[in-house]
Amino acid sequence: MAQHWIATMAGPPEAWSFEEYVVAAPAEGEVTIRVHAAGVNPADAKHVAAPRAGLEFPVPIGYEISGEITAIGPNTRIGSGAAAIGDEVIAFRIYGGYATDIKVPAAKAFAKPATLTHPEAANLLLAGTTAAEMLSVVGAAPGETILLHGASGAVGVSVLQQARLRGIRVIGTASEERFDEVRRFGGIPVRYGGGLIDRVREAAGAPIAAALDAAGTDEAIDASLQLVEDRGCIVTIAAFGRASGDGILAIAGSMPASAKFRDEVRGELTALAQNGDLLVPVARTYPLGQAPEAHRFLATGHPGGKIALIP
Repeated sequence: MAQHWIATMAGPPEAWSFEEYVVAAPAEGEVTIRVHAAGVNPADAKHVAAPRAGLEFPVPIGYEISGEITAIGPNTRIGSGAAAIGDEVIAFRIYGGYATDIKVPAAKAFAKPATLTHPEAANLLLAGTTAAEMLSVVGAAPGETILLHGASGAVGVSVLQQARLRGIRVIGTASEERFDEVRRFGGIPVRYGGGLIDRVREAAGAPIAAALDAAGTDEAIDASLQLVEDRGCIVTIAAFGRASGDGILAIAGSMPASAKFRDEVRGELTALAQNGDLLVPVARTYPLGQAPEAHRFLATGHPGGKIALIP
């Protein structure tokens, strides 16, 4: 019998339950996937951390996976085209990815990039689509210089790679021990902390066209407001209170416009990964049964790469 993690009530990962369940046969437009790796993201825990309108328990945990098709509904194609039992796929914007097996809408499944391992592939699209949307909403263009806060994190690393492919120059804030990671993916690292604005200006040597905040700190927003004249060219994925108060952009996968964009860009990012143009650094893997331990490590704030659960 299959197993999965569910939240039976609002609370931290330690309150989740690891249970057996039956995976029904897929109907038309559905596929069943045997999970080889499940991506671990802060959003997995935030989604069920506190009661809120529209959230009904129990809630299955996990938004993205990599695995293989074990059953396919009649007359069904996946998001990337025709598919068959045994094909390796990734699936994103699903519910219940922390599982051994799962049935998902076929449109959410795409052929797995052969260049990525299952733990890497399971972490491609949440960070990747977020990064792509950040670059899109600020209108970052080839030849421009932009500022990226949190450049060594998962979203930041994807921003660096996608920006480099587009000919966009990135000044990326990070701790000094993460400078090599920023450079590896094409960014120019600067240390956050006192004097940040002066260091950014010195490193840039040119106007800052846009600022992308993946850190969520007041320092990041304050620096962005001073360095970027047009507030419509500043976007955050973490400082939502500051966004509403300061008149800057905020995006999240739960917003309809963000959801639409992220669904539409999945195929493009999968193709980039297949071509070897989009890498996914993985810091650590955990057995599926150790999901709370994985989230404790993630909560340290400096995992040094993505985390995956392995059934």
